[in-house]
Amino acid sequence: MKDSLFIKAAFSQKTERPPVWMMRQAGRFMPQYWEIKNKYSFLEMCKTPEIAADVTMLPVDLLDIDAAILFSDILVTGEAMGGDLSFTQGVGPKFANPVRTQGDVDNLSVDVLDRLQYVADAIKVIQQRLNGRIPLIGFAGAPFTVMSYLVEGGSSRDFKLTKLMLHNQPALAHQLLEKIAHVTAEYLNLQIEAGVNAVQIFDSWAQALAWDDYKEFSHNYISQITSKLNRKDIPVISFCKGSSVFAPLMAEAKPDVVSIDWNVDLLDMKRRLPQGIAVQGNLDPHILYADKPVIKERIHRLFDRMKGEDGYIFNLGHGIMPDIPFDNVKYAVEVIKEYR
Repeated sequence: MKDSLFIKAAFSQKTERPPVWMMRQAGRFMPQYWEIKNKYSFLEMCKTPEIAADVTMLPVDLLDIDAAILFSDILVTGEAMGGDLSFTQGVGPKFANPVRTQGDVDNLSVDVLDRLQYVADAIKVIQQRLNGRIPLIGFAGAPFTVMSYLVEGGSSRDFKLTKLMLHNQPALAHQLLEKIAHVTAEYLNLQIEAGVNAVQIFDSWAQALAWDDYKEFSHNYISQITSKLNRKDIPVISFCKGSSVFAPLMAEAKPDVVSIDWNVDLLDMKRRLPQGIAVQGNLDPHILYADKPVIKERIHRLFDRMKGEDGYIFNLGHGIMPDIPFDNVKYAVEVIKEYR
């Protein structure tokens, strides 16, 4: 995989064009995804290696992207630790047993790799199907984001309960984050051992945090995780919502790539990061709703801005929305691959 566009760009090497993959590229905007989803629950899809492989391969076969990403979910670590996780259509993930007290934190397990073996099994099936065509990206949720779901019991608009724990019971919050960080590092190493070619850490709710809180309750744990990974030839990507603010601090955790949201000029941000750290991003995903000439113009504008920069991977500033037309996503990939 050392010669793949994606791996070369992730290690800040020269590429003839920016490689492309997109967060949530195997998902609800695809009719073929729904053909599978209508037969199984979301967790069944994640936990059945052959089905996870089927979904992972959809954008490989239908979009011809430059990297595949494992089909799974950031909350499987929380479930493995003891969370009673369910997904409901239109509601999203729910933990029926939220973690809010010392006893709740004490009850969470950390020796859970056997409960996540289905992910390693899926990786092996996917790599057989990829057969060396393109790299496979593994991933995990960052500790703060997983913590927020465990504490809130699901998605939240204001993260009130999570922030109350951070501010009123910081020692308890750190105990919880330490446990999640330990599991996350072991889980990513499990994926690396099973055969992924890169890993990404998703801190989906980091933008809810003030700078000092991000540093104490998120960044420090991501730094712990990256320091424990078996990283030889495996690029590590760090993503958070809020990276247009936090990226210089994110770089201190020593990832190979920082994934940038759409609220900042990408070239300016790249030049603020240390030499040798690549950037990934940062098209506003809403552009993919627009007419095709607009999609082309915005991609060309971004690429013209980044021209001549080594260490650039095209992606969105966040994931593809479920109702973006599939044809627009396919067209965007074609525009990227034709750009010179």
